[in-house]
Amino acid sequence: MGVIEISHVSKCFSPKEGEVHALKDVSVSIEAGDIYGIIGMSGAGKSTLVRCMNYLERPTEGSVKVFNQELGALSEKELRKMRQDIGMIFQHFNLLMQKNVLENVCYPLYIQGVKRREARVKAMELLELVGLADRAKTYPAKLSGGQQQRVAIARALASNPKILLCDEATSALDPQTTASILELLKEINEKFGITIVIITHQMAVVREICNRVTILSSGVVVEEGEVAEVFKHPKSPEAKELIRRDLSGEVDAPVRRPVSQVREGKTFRIVFTENSSYEPVISNVIMQFMEPVNILGANTRNVSGIARGEMLLQLIPDSKHEADIVAYLEERGIAVEEVNADELE
Repeated sequence: MGVIEISHVSKCFSPKEGEVHALKDVSVSIEAGDIYGIIGMSGAGKSTLVRCMNYLERPTEGSVKVFNQELGALSEKELRKMRQDIGMIFQHFNLLMQKNVLENVCYPLYIQGVKRREARVKAMELLELVGLADRAKTYPAKLSGGQQQRVAIARALASNPKILLCDEATSALDPQTTASILELLKEINEKFGITIVIITHQMAVVREICNRVTILSSGVVVEEGEVAEVFKHPKSPEAKELIRRDLSGEVDAPVRRPVSQVREGKTFRIVFTENSSYEPVISNVIMQFMEPVNILGANTRNVSGIARGEMLLQLIPDSKHEADIVAYLEERGIAVEEVNADELE
């Protein structure tokens, strides 16, 4: 039984323009201590799903259990108490601009009735944790985006939550700042054992920090599993597209040739395991099968803390050894997936 159990949840909104089915029969199980990713493009239903986890949105159908308690069966008072165990951070920080950093972190403690002196001591400990103790008296407008998000994380931790929901928490940040925030979240997970749910549209965020992932498209779960496995063997078109965007959207992405130059021979995406990365497999393929292999691009990615090498290979037109080459690579623990030329555009 997971710490969060979502079973057959649907959510329908009824605006004036007509019904919108944001979620359709979604089931997700999140274990205690997970860093769990929920990913999809805009409009996939990610934010609606995460708001169902603390009942800020009530599902139209289905069940949401947190710590084995059915949220739909709780009173408003019981829900408020439950939410103390579920922290939340947002894309745009949601800080109180008229309050300094210290008072922002103290705010949820004041609401819980914690005395001012005790709240300030707790808040300073959290600001130390996020590296902003020296900015306690600074106002949010004087901070960078990354610093504001660190304040938001400290505030979310003030009530000692067991779960932390992150709704596009790094989307407004540059890549370097995003990396530092993800490292902080990883540290919090390891130090306190807090279960973290990451809502994002960026595959780079998922592969960097998450151990499991659910992929949403138009309110439907199209793929789920361990991040390393989804990265190696994406099954759904949506997963393949997210991985493609991840590769093509970063400065160090593999260099690709124009589609007109790669339509002739079949193209394969291969992903190396730790063991296979030590063997000169491409050289061996060329020597064993006496056929040239064209390397269209190569890169190394951090996937759940493990370096994964990746290549795009093109075989010669009408290769007589295509099946044998694929078998040779797979026997050495290399994930092999054929890529359509259209996917390289």
